[in-house]
Amino acid sequence: MPPSPSIRPLGSAPPLRDRGDACPGALRLHAAADGLLARVRVPAGDLTVRQAAALADAAEQLGDGFLSLTSRGNVELRGLPDGCDGRLAGLLGDAGLLPSARHERIRNILASPLAGLDRHTPADVRWWARRLDVLLCASESATALSGRFLFVLDDGRGDVAALGGDVSLVAERDGAGERTAADGGTALLRVGDDPAALRIAGPDAPRAALAAAEAFLTAAEASGTGAWRVRELPQEHALTARDVAGALRAAGIAATHVQDGARPFTATTGPTTTHPNPGPATGPTTTYPNPNADPAAGPAPAAADSSAPGVVEGADGHHALAVLAPLGRLSAAQWRLLTATAAQHGSGELRLTPWRGVVLPGLPAAAAADRLAALSAAGLITDPSSPWHRLGACTGRPGCAKSRTDVRADLAQAVAAGAPVPGGSPAPAPGAPVYWSGCERRCGHPHGTWVDVLATADGYQVSVVRPDASPATQETRPQ
Repeated sequence: MPPSPSIRPLGSAPPLRDRGDACPGALRLHAAADGLLARVRVPAGDLTVRQAAALADAAEQLGDGFLSLTSRGNVELRGLPDGCDGRLAGLLGDAGLLPSARHERIRNILASPLAGLDRHTPADVRWWARRLDVLLCASESATALSGRFLFVLDDGRGDVAALGGDVSLVAERDGAGERTAADGGTALLRVGDDPAALRIAGPDAPRAALAAAEAFLTAAEASGTGAWRVRELPQEHALTARDVAGALRAAGIAATHVQDGARPFTATTGPTTTHPNPGPATGPTTTYPNPNADPAAGPAPAAADSSAPGVVEGADGHHALAVLAPLGRLSAAQWRLLTATAAQHGSGELRLTPWRGVVLPGLPAAAAADRLAALSAAGLITDPSSPWHRLGACTGRPGCAKSRTDVRADLAQAVAAGAPVPGGSPAPAPGAPVYWSGCERRCGHPHGTWVDVLATADGYQVSVVRPDASPATQETRPQ
């Protein structure tokens, strides 16, 4: 499986890409040690029950009977046989999961999973995601994007804005309180790690995101480096908010440049209040004053932690259920139980999260606790106190030939022994996710601050990875 790009150490030279990226898709399968692998893009993690059922059918009829959730809210099918391409494409296409064969690998759109669901929700940015997906699939130039290029749409709570987007949109709440992204309001657009942002009208956000991606393609071509992502552009061709402002003007989109120091950006809500990121991708934040906010209203109410499992109380009397898949892996039976719960008790939709979880919206308040208990009985993580909460691992052996060991089995033994970090010590970064990897590629690793447990020839080595440094630059503790 192609590796997740690691954080590039400060001062290091950008990579030179002499080929296209090797990211698998639903139509371009990857040969793994346990068979072929398909990665099905699910923009914003949104699935209908019909689409979810089709994925379960594919896992059972063609794969190993399991579905893997990725850190971008997508689905992977493993153990696929040679020659299954046509049948797989048929199953997915009939369910509406392949609206454009030429664009299927670039539909990487990550959105706040609880947008529009919790009691004090910021803006519902899911409309942005749906519209952006339509625009992407209609764009000829967008086919040149790599399978790793990422759009991030944050509803203002700061849960996904720190997850490494190439083009990020963050909704701003105005004085009217909660509004949908389609209704109005403003958004901040940012590219890569540029601390500056562009303030745009909410309804313009999808078009602006596509224009920013096209500006990246222009910069990548001019650089001659074959860059796949904004952060890979060399300094002399770096893409900034000011560069994107020109592209927006050409597209007829009004934008105001907002400059703020050199601190990394996470999210903003409220008049001039920094909104803390409640999820596992922790790190410094940048506040951009919102001219549309009502100063008399004070700071915005705290939104729910979208990375945590449990019941999410909605403002309309309905609740949502948030569950996590142990190590991101679900059996077809567990997946079908989630699908049935969404169909029979919820709104008929499922939302996949970047924390390898599933959110089921629209349950009556009276049914939420019982349904959550049923999901817990089926082996899903439903309580933040679970020892599996914020634990992750790469595929490891036998699925990946590059792995030095069966990291998932090793992690399961460590959890059973009460020591998810080797050596019996508590996590060196309390509250940060712990991720076990079978080799230096660290496929699927978290973003922000996380505990890196790396298999080496001499056992596991533990380090803390922070946003401003790569694993190799951290202090390590060989085990």
